[in-house]
Amino acid sequence: MMQATRVSLFAMMLAAAGLPLYIHLPRYATAELGMSLATLAAVLAGIRVLDFVQDPLLGWITDRWPKERATFAALAALGMATGFILLYSYQPAIGGVLPWFVIALVLLFTAYSLGTVLFYGQSTALAGSPAALIRLAGFREGGTLAGIIIAALAPSALLALGASQGGYPAFGWMLAGLCIAIWLLTRGLWSRAPQPEQPLSVSALRDAGGFRLLALALVNSLPVAMTSTLFLFFVEDRLALPDLAGPFLVLFFLAAGVSVPFWTRAADRYGARNVLFPAMILAILSFVSAAFLPAGAALGFAAICIGSGAALGADMVILPVLFSRALARAGLQAGQAFGLWSFAVKLALAAAAVLLLPLLQLSGFTPGGQNSSAALMTLTWAYAIIPCCIKLLAIAMVLRLPRKVTTP
Repeated sequence: MMQATRVSLFAMMLAAAGLPLYIHLPRYATAELGMSLATLAAVLAGIRVLDFVQDPLLGWITDRWPKERATFAALAALGMATGFILLYSYQPAIGGVLPWFVIALVLLFTAYSLGTVLFYGQSTALAGSPAALIRLAGFREGGTLAGIIIAALAPSALLALGASQGGYPAFGWMLAGLCIAIWLLTRGLWSRAPQPEQPLSVSALRDAGGFRLLALALVNSLPVAMTSTLFLFFVEDRLALPDLAGPFLVLFFLAAGVSVPFWTRAADRYGARNVLFPAMILAILSFVSAAFLPAGAALGFAAICIGSGAALGADMVILPVLFSRALARAGLQAGQAFGLWSFAVKLALAAAAVLLLPLLQLSGFTPGGQNSSAALMTLTWAYAIIPCCIKLLAIAMVLRLPRKVTTP
């Protein structure tokens, strides 16, 4: 039980630098730093170019020196702590905001990548066997969802308690303290050595079905990335419900968290493909409904948050497990492979920002301002319709997965 708690805590720490960052960045960069949406999109695109090189490299490093995993975990936690402070809590007196903003994001995302690659690469060693990975995933993704909820809501909560500047400076220090505390509490995760594995190669990863799963991870992550990037804009500017943004986020992620045990048991009993398909259909039905909501439709959007949150729970649990099982069956080193996985997921988040934020700016959309019906319609399409079209493509990819990839 102690090991399961450590798994949940480390996942909670990593989650703070994932989805919540993309929820907060558009509002933080525009309202607090005075940055344009197009500039933010360009910064995120540039960082993803860096990730293209560094994520597989970090995976190779963790595979090359497996005995140093505890040291790598410390570097990841301390790097994230420093990055959160630099991003949210410290603004230089000279040099301008943009260079410092870029430096902070590079440090934060590099540390996050190192922690993610290390953590997921250790999955089979922590679970004990490929068949037990789905149970480990339940603890891991439960912690992930707890971290997402905390990090998504903290600025609003801190602002209500009297914090300044939208609550973000206090938020940075809070996350830094969380990273240090969790690092101290989870040092026992790295005591179990991984099983001997063969080095990763393109042909071995292809034969194991890894490339199919990486492509699916990228495509399937895009809809969630798009809706996460535009969530605050949609609630505040399209639905005109700014005071309910926090409760809606809680509802969304609570639905995801509550659904995790259900998806875990269902995947164990009925198989991953048979569970992923209805979960993806649920996601489409939920988000397409948002396009038809009028302003002020609080109950309707609450129902959408519940449905789409439950669908997210399936994605978070099942897909990484399929990838871990494929690697374990083939006896492949997991570090480099999860470096590619981490890059695929982060590429989806950046692609959402790069594609959608300039599009909104071109339509004349102004966060928190007076917007034309055309600008709000563009926001609606970007938030509710385009993600559903991409999800249909992800469904087709799931149905084409070979049986060896979707069974233990």
